Amino acid sequence: MKNIKRKSKLSPLVAILATTLLLGTQAMAQDKAAATGHKGDVTSAEQKYQGAPSPLATEPMHQTSNPKAPPLTQAEFDRARQIYFERCAGCHGVLRKGATGKALTPDLTVPKGTEYLKVFIGYGSPAGMPNWLTSGDFDEKTVDLMARYIQHDPPTPPEFSLEDMEKSRKEYVAVSKRPTKKLNNYNINNIFSVTLRDAGEIALIDGDTKQIINIVKTGYAVHISRTSASGRYLYVIGRDARLNLIDLWMEKPDNVAEIKVGLEARSVETSKFKGWEDKIAIAGTYWPPQFVLMDGDTLKPHKVVSTRGMSVDNEYHPEPRVAAIVSSHQKPEFLVNAKETGKIWMVDYTDLKNLKTTQIDAAKFLHDGGFDSTRRYFMTAANASDKIAVVDTKTSKLAALVDVGKIPHPGRGANFKHPKFGPVWATSGLGDESIAIIGTDPAGHKAQAWKVVQTLKGQGGGSLFIKTHPNSTNLWVDTTLNPDPKISQSVAVYDIKDLSKAPQVIDIAGCAGIKDDGAKRVVQPEYNRKGDEVWFSVWSAKDKESAIVVVDDKTRTCKTVIKDAKLVTPTGKFNIYNTQHDVY
Repeated sequence: MKNIKRKSKLSPLVAILATTLLLGTQAMAQDKAAATGHKGDVTSAEQKYQGAPSPLATEPMHQTSNPKAPPLTQAEFDRARQIYFERCAGCHGVLRKGATGKALTPDLTVPKGTEYLKVFIGYGSPAGMPNWLTSGDFDEKTVDLMARYIQHDPPTPPEFSLEDMEKSRKEYVAVSKRPTKKLNNYNINNIFSVTLRDAGEIALIDGDTKQIINIVKTGYAVHISRTSASGRYLYVIGRDARLNLIDLWMEKPDNVAEIKVGLEARSVETSKFKGWEDKIAIAGTYWPPQFVLMDGDTLKPHKVVSTRGMSVDNEYHPEPRVAAIVSSHQKPEFLVNAKETGKIWMVDYTDLKNLKTTQIDAAKFLHDGGFDSTRRYFMTAANASDKIAVVDTKTSKLAALVDVGKIPHPGRGANFKHPKFGPVWATSGLGDESIAIIGTDPAGHKAQAWKVVQTLKGQGGGSLFIKTHPNSTNLWVDTTLNPDPKISQSVAVYDIKDLSKAPQVIDIAGCAGIKDDGAKRVVQPEYNRKGDEVWFSVWSAKDKESAIVVVDDKTRTCKTVIKDAKLVTPTGKFNIYNTQHDVY
């Protein structure tokens, strides 16, 4: 959308309403805190994170009519719908029922009226609503359009059935035609799957030689790559819900199957329990709110399960998006985060026809997470509640809810041995500079188990990932979405042996030697197999140069810069061995 930087010309009535609204937004913020458990306002980093364009923006939807709403032409409706899904759905939900943002359904918006809503959209609020007009992102006509649009019934995207999935499935290489042994000389354990976000591709990079093995076509804006239990297969899922299966045994690793599992998605995982290696795959979608269980080697879908239902505070939610999925090492189960309901599903995959599930009440809004060092406890962020939920995968029960800093965003977190408190797991966050270190040893350090034993001070809010390795004494933290370029282009590294010391700040973007004016945001530290190198993405726009910087973990100095015109907007990186074995 074209940015328009100009002075507002709102009417005197709207100006009066603006003053009234702004004076009342602190109370609105308190209302939000009471409703969600959130301890403060949503940050600009969180707005950026939630505001990523949704693939639903281009899906055909029926225009509904509300006789009490102000009129919209078909062209206006189509334009407003696109804007909503590109800018608003991440916070307010596909059906406008509310998520991390407030509900915007006609029963709430029509009584407010167009003028009031224009103020709210234009000026924002301390509760987290961006100031779309005064920031220059929207002009006055767009503000007026959106104020009228949200008074109409929300259009509903189409559902996506098992039959729809099967129709989309492609098997490029049948199982019977695939290699029976590894046909290449690559050290598969040290291959990296690198998301090329805006290209709709991943790059497979040899971690030993730093050379690109192959650029593989995938879905748009790949969120994660997951490795099968055997290490042979790589599962890659895009925001557009396209799931690709890559065979790493091929002479040149490439796609062997793909399927579309919905309209918008984020998560995929594969069975890892003994005896079930590589047999079952699971993918979760944002829309429709559901997950599907498939054959691990062909992606043939067998069971679709909706996550719609009651939340932890006993309210029905029509679109609990599926966030993180992990595979239990204790039982043949998947753990599935239903974001808006705050419930964690334990899904027994031993009998797909007679599926058994257990739902664990945690906290809203569940997002990402990983295991502790024993791989027994699942540590997952309920980020809008400022909590980490701890699930005992052996007993299938909630072990604890731990209060942490604002909007925790751990990725999979970081496990290490604290000099004083023994085994711990750490998370950084989007909302503030705090880094929470949580005790994870109920047997050896009972008094510290499931408590924040130490809080470190990072560079600032806007962190997406934190990482260490069993062979390292360093703890790396990015600040990708921080508004200060000096902070977003650098990382902080802490000495695990002495966490009282201030972190060393390393200018990763500077190491990349990129000379253009791109954003050069540094994202996601990822270790190699040995744990002696850390890889960082230097992420700029699609039409700008990006790079991957490899740092020597021992000396904390830049070792290698990987540049190639094919490396378009590199973001997430997943080392095959570390992903396969949940090493982080």
